[in-house]
Amino acid sequence: MLDRPMRALIARPVDALARALDRPGITPDGLTLAGLAIGLGSAVAAAVQWWIPALVLWLLSRVVDGLDGALARRRRAAAPAGAAHSEAGGFLDITADFVVYGATVVGVAVGATAGFGAPWWPFLAVLLAYYINGAAFLAFSSIAERTGRQLDDGRSLSFLGRIAEGTETIVVHALWLILPFWAAPIAIGWAALVGVSAVQRMVAGYRALR
Repeated sequence: MLDRPMRALIARPVDALARALDRPGITPDGLTLAGLAIGLGSAVAAAVQWWIPALVLWLLSRVVDGLDGALARRRRAAAPAGAAHSEAGGFLDITADFVVYGATVVGVAVGATAGFGAPWWPFLAVLLAYYINGAAFLAFSSIAERTGRQLDDGRSLSFLGRIAEGTETIVVHALWLILPFWAAPIAIGWAALVGVSAVQRMVAGYRALR
């Protein structure tokens, strides 16, 4: 729900950072892998209840994640006309996002259950909702590409935006790390919201492909 206005809001600073990083030896794929490593570090920190370091690493990983695409677009724009470009980076980026999102949920669940006696099932509900959402929008993107009905908003995939998107995910995961003693209630509300988004994406995707 907030991705479009947030992307417009941060476009200039992200482009400025991408311009500063546009140096030999720094690649979009390298940034993606760095964001993956930092995100996994956040998950591990949460699991051992280092909540503040986990929060810092989580936010840093999302900043780095936002820069890989900006750098890739900058390099593509500077390439000679007609030069071929690979979609491998987009594949790596979405795969890394799913790994980090899932790992962070597990890390918070481990830390919150050990430190505050939180139940496991709200976090399992979040993972289930993530799974359904991922299946819906990845399947839509694949079929839309094959049938010429893709949605182009600058991202590598045709993304069916709904209530719960990337911006909301960043905020909720940060809230878990700021308020780990409330992690389970936050997870219950978030699972419900992501579940609604999953239904919306299934309906919207079906209608768009009919």
